[in-house]
Amino acid sequence: MASKRNLAFFAATLRFFARRPWWLALLVWLVLIAPAQAAVELRVAIKKNLDRVKVGSSTPAVVRDETGRKLGEITALDAFSARTGSRGVALGNWSGNRLYIEPTEEGYVWIGDNWYRGRTELIRQGQGVTAINRVDLEEYLYSVVGSEAIPSWHQEALKAQAVAARTYALYQRTISANRLYDLETTTQTQVYKGISSEYISTQEAVKATAGQILTYHGKAILAAFHSSSGGHTENVEDVWSSRLPYLRGVIDYDQRSPVFRWTKTFSSEELARRISGIGNVKALIPERTTPRGRIVTMRIVGDRGTKTLTGAQLRQALDLRSTLFTVSAENGTFQINGRGFGHGIGLSQWGTYYLADRGVNYQRILAHYYQNARLTQM
Repeated sequence: MASKRNLAFFAATLRFFARRPWWLALLVWLVLIAPAQAAVELRVAIKKNLDRVKVGSSTPAVVRDETGRKLGEITALDAFSARTGSRGVALGNWSGNRLYIEPTEEGYVWIGDNWYRGRTELIRQGQGVTAINRVDLEEYLYSVVGSEAIPSWHQEALKAQAVAARTYALYQRTISANRLYDLETTTQTQVYKGISSEYISTQEAVKATAGQILTYHGKAILAAFHSSSGGHTENVEDVWSSRLPYLRGVIDYDQRSPVFRWTKTFSSEELARRISGIGNVKALIPERTTPRGRIVTMRIVGDRGTKTLTGAQLRQALDLRSTLFTVSAENGTFQINGRGFGHGIGLSQWGTYYLADRGVNYQRILAHYYQNARLTQM
């Protein structure tokens, strides 16, 4: 049963609303009564399985163990070396299964060779130490947007990137509960460089879209993105595996991209060094491609054998910008003519740049690249 105090508060609230304009009542409700959006903390692996990791803080910081017990403090702007120990991980005279460095006064943490927002988690992984940045999702995005996009781009392009990156991070968080971390710092997930890649423009884009994500049937989507598709994005099942109704191939607007077209040339001997076990390469023959021409599998014929590689494997071996290419051979020289940069799935960053420059807002940009997804608030 409600207490007399609660009933009195409810009655007083009704009387207050009755005497005020509706818009003021709504404002008070939002500020004082409606629940605030809960902060989301991400776990980003900065350094993995190393003998030692340099750590520190820009302000005095508290060191805690995995139970939250305070072990001590470290001074500001001093370098410390985290290492493996008998109890897991060690920092100075402290050790534990996990150690946390928590700055005071809104300080930053130093991990490896960069400053980051949030706090540091140190874990023993295998025979080494893994340093994880535990950081608020929105603050994480300040850096990701500045790392993945060009800060001078139109705000609508940066907003689209912010929503895509927020959605992708949240999706990864939901599937990583049994892992040590949610994300890494490279293009394997999203590029994250810490505060060195934050800009006023990227912070504005993140704040303007705060909490907005793309969903399908109420869940965060796999908001894949890439630099440039080469004219048309791909259906996800043609490049990866399962069909997803929101990752459909669409016309791209990336013709102004500096990587829209590219060329790379190899000698037969150089290909042999990069693709071992088959001798000097005589031919590269596409076995399977997507409807848009992206290489799925390629047969490489050498004078000592034949090997079949996936498009992703060949791209890595030859350091190519994408798997959308053709090959021509003449007198032992192979010329690869390609288009785009990246896997070609989901949002195209250079396509986003063009659309925003033409006056298209971020909501319409996202609706174009993520078919059937809804823009919702977390």
